[in-house]
Amino acid sequence: MINSLKTRRTIRKYSDKEVSEELINSLLADAFRASNNGNMQTYSVVVTRSHEKKEKLAPLHFNQPCFKNAPVVLTFCADFRRFSQWCEASGAVPGYNKFLSFFSAATDALLVAQTFAVAAEDAGLGLCYLGTTNYNADGIIDALELPQLVFPITTITLGWPAETPAQPDRLDPQGLIHRETYKDVDVKALYAPKEALPEMQAFVKENGKPSLAHVFTDVRYTKANNEFFSDALLKAIKRQGFIF
Repeated sequence: MINSLKTRRTIRKYSDKEVSEELINSLLADAFRASNNGNMQTYSVVVTRSHEKKEKLAPLHFNQPCFKNAPVVLTFCADFRRFSQWCEASGAVPGYNKFLSFFSAATDALLVAQTFAVAAEDAGLGLCYLGTTNYNADGIIDALELPQLVFPITTITLGWPAETPAQPDRLDPQGLIHRETYKDVDVKALYAPKEALPEMQAFVKENGKPSLAHVFTDVRYTKANNEFFSDALLKAIKRQGFIF
């Protein structure tokens, strides 16, 4: 039996073949079996298929081609609204408009998203996670009409693969595993194989930087952008009622 996790790769190009509603529903039902906090299932998933809605969402995901061309887009959300409404309907008084509740529901949403990803890839589908959800949560909230206590956590583009890209590199697992207590590792040795890859050396040259680390700090994920989008994310979390 082949371990699909060992061969998985991110897919950004999709065929025109339809991804049926029945298959999506079945995969999501399987994903909803994932572990979650207190068996409260504090998550929801917004499935986007329409061209009009994708056009509205695309700029919020930096108009990435994989988003615009994907047959299906799924936004996984932290959702304490539904559980709170159930409590209120039963005469109980919920107190889940707190950051702890946000963190818990966000964890649940990510567990479901990754369980869905594994199930989808086992079914032959290809997908790509979009980190842009964290950058433009406020706009996504508007586009998807998310009410209080519902927050977008991550987005997955989905379709039948129209490419077989090379697997991305990964760090040596032993550099990521700590036994009993956390211990610093030799980071230069750990990252040396990544830095030696031809595509990474070309990446450094294209950006005119002295090292791969400089590409990350000076170009891809700068301090200024981190500060700006961190402030925006915090405001969005407050807007949705998880922080006062």
